[in-house]
Amino acid sequence: MRFTSAGAAALAAVGVFAKEMAKDEVRGAELYDSGLVHSKIMAAKKAHWEAETVSGAMNSSQFPKLGYTKCINGFAEAIPGDPLYKFKCKNMDLYSFISHADMGAPTGEGSSAWGWTDPVSGREFVATGAYEGTSLLEINKAGQLVQLGFLPSYAPIGYYSTWHEIRSYKNYMLIGSELAGHGVQIFDMTKLLTIDPKKPVIFKSTSNDSSDLTGHFADLPLGRTHNVVINEELNYGIAVGAQPRNSTCRSGLIFFDLTDPSNPKSLGCDPQDGYVHDAQCLVYHGPDKKYEGRDICYGYNEDTLTIYDVTDKKASKVLSRTSYEGASYTHQGWVLDKNWQQYLLLDDEVDEEELAGPAADGYPVTYIWDVSSLEAPKQTGIYKATNKGIDHNQYVINGLSYQSSYGAGLRIYDVSSIPSDPTGKSVCEVAFFDIYPEDDNAEGGGIIQYSGTWASYAYFKSGYIFINTIERGGYVVKMTKKEACPKKTCSADNCLRAFRANSVQGRLEESQKFCGEFTKTYVADVKVLPSWAPSACQGNVISRVSSACECLPTASVAV
Repeated sequence: MRFTSAGAAALAAVGVFAKEMAKDEVRGAELYDSGLVHSKIMAAKKAHWEAETVSGAMNSSQFPKLGYTKCINGFAEAIPGDPLYKFKCKNMDLYSFISHADMGAPTGEGSSAWGWTDPVSGREFVATGAYEGTSLLEINKAGQLVQLGFLPSYAPIGYYSTWHEIRSYKNYMLIGSELAGHGVQIFDMTKLLTIDPKKPVIFKSTSNDSSDLTGHFADLPLGRTHNVVINEELNYGIAVGAQPRNSTCRSGLIFFDLTDPSNPKSLGCDPQDGYVHDAQCLVYHGPDKKYEGRDICYGYNEDTLTIYDVTDKKASKVLSRTSYEGASYTHQGWVLDKNWQQYLLLDDEVDEEELAGPAADGYPVTYIWDVSSLEAPKQTGIYKATNKGIDHNQYVINGLSYQSSYGAGLRIYDVSSIPSDPTGKSVCEVAFFDIYPEDDNAEGGGIIQYSGTWASYAYFKSGYIFINTIERGGYVVKMTKKEACPKKTCSADNCLRAFRANSVQGRLEESQKFCGEFTKTYVADVKVLPSWAPSACQGNVISRVSSACECLPTASVAV
């Protein structure tokens, strides 16, 4: 999937040293505001999943239930001797797995997931999206998944059935879908407390009979929405990405009141920056005193980070609209600390596929933003995955970012260093569980494709983490320990030796001159490297070159 335009060519001319930048209006209108990029992404995903169906990969019934498996020497070997059940891992054990078929969703095609904890009993439950609707599960005290019920889609299944997004509001789950006529289902999770696991319940949740739903929000142009966002503190929800783009709300923020979940009411919308793919809306607490206590939404709007003041739902305001080098599809993000909203993390779903900006080497990039000024956010740095692939939804909990990364599985990064080092150089991966062994032997440790995990949920006090996958089903994993990020050291590996090779006349001086420019900002284009660097710094070349540059002695200055 390649996107080209006059605007794109102009952007490429900016060069690799740009960070945050103004939205390219020409490129934006042609590729994003028109819906062209989003339509191509959805078509590419659908084609890939249909090919997986033909090949048999989507037949989840072929995958057996799995029990506790310890991560030993980098692998959790759930079925000894079978490479399809030998999962790469670090500091995470597998507790259980059940297929989509065993969760009541025979077609599979897993999507979003969210969790709820009963405040009285402490029992932990999961709602997880699939083609036919939403599976309802419990994670018991032993970490085993137990199916309790299934919530069919409100609208008849069709081309967009795979897309379900789920969020919680108090004891309710809100489920939106790209299906026309689906609206937002509102389901009371306390209904699960009395179900006998031997008798799972198929709930009445369709347009023909929705008697098991608490409520249903249908005030959407076509009854479809890409995502659902919740501000629980202020008792409202937001439907985002509700097609069509030429409607009054332009697929922007559509607000609805949840004070009475049985009767959700529209509160208005904000169409100013058009389509919103995802958002996080919070009561603001942070360094920008002008907005203390205001209702702020951080919007991930395809080619920009767009920040809104939505305190007045009838007259909300766009505070800033900022793009960045490598912007291919601004997908999702999360603030580092909702109690002090100074930094946020942003993922771009297509930059690896486009080999754009810092993702030119195919290794997923997370973009770090300083939002100390909501009107003028600054992109301060990045950090990169250790394997090739595509990054997806991420959520930050107590200094750790839990990111679903398609074929690379769940990756956990220690991002607690960002306030003191906003460049991202001190961020490290502390744990992972790779749920897609099929691509483990590929160059770079993964493939840039839409297979693997869509979403995960890591907010349970028990420490259990649920991972939903597209093809197989649901996993429960748990971190075994939290390692501190290692202190930066300079080990004399082949890459560093090549940069300071005394046997090559002038090599050190050449390296110092190159690194002096290279380290001014992040660079991902391997074509700018010295000709000898790729062979000496094999693997994640850019990361290894960056480390080598940081370890070179400072060039002497002539006086």
